[in-house]
Amino acid sequence: MNKVKFGPAGLGSVKDAIKNLEEMHKLGITACEISFTYGPYIKEEECKKIKETAEKFNIQLSIHAQYWINLNSEEPKKIEMSKKRILACCKIGELLGVKYVVFHPGYYGKGSKEKAFENIKKNVLDILKEIEKNKWKIKIAVETMGKVNVFGSIEEIKKLVKETGCEFCLDFAHLLARNNGKMTYEEMVKEFKEFKIWNCHFSGIVYGDKGEKHHKVTPKEELKKLLKTLPKNKEITIINESPEPLKDSVEALKIWESS
Repeated sequence: MNKVKFGPAGLGSVKDAIKNLEEMHKLGITACEISFTYGPYIKEEECKKIKETAEKFNIQLSIHAQYWINLNSEEPKKIEMSKKRILACCKIGELLGVKYVVFHPGYYGKGSKEKAFENIKKNVLDILKEIEKNKWKIKIAVETMGKVNVFGSIEEIKKLVKETGCEFCLDFAHLLARNNGKMTYEEMVKEFKEFKIWNCHFSGIVYGDKGEKHHKVTPKEELKKLLKTLPKNKEITIINESPEPLKDSVEALKIWESS
């Protein structure tokens, strides 16, 4: 059986980071996504100790960039600010030894979906150029989104990955919500089967006609259903984004190990 890394969304405050990583390690957790929801809260000088602790415990770190990123804004200033925010996460992430910076690419806006794709693609390429220029190893990952009016369908994310060389974040809960519960985990898995490395999100989710409403604690049955469908020949990380992410990650690990 392949090894799947499980971990929570959220590392906690800087002062609790080391203690939290130790706790995760004791529970068998091997991944953690740092939530930079309101911007990078870890300073450059604080990175070394956190990085060393994560490496010591073999916990793979990732970052979730701010939620108000929009690479398809009608205001050029907002696009520039969005790019700067992602790059600021990358800069700190590089010092933390982070593998991915996950972000929401943007909205469709008033133009066509095709135009939104072209705009977002151009701006993702700009970010990748900056990463290369800085000789950073960090990767950026565009996330599949849960609301129908937001850029981030399976097709759009896969196309973006193929045409820019960025990575993806496959959010199973978002896809469930985006498709109003009419898409199975088997279908989602099949859509991404050509990729070898999977960076994923999962949690319980509440949705309606327009897609995602909010995350909820992950039902055990949903966890079982998802884990049963995971392919055995991929390198998979699953970050839990529920209101109780650590508890749900431990539950997922138990189910996975006993299957």
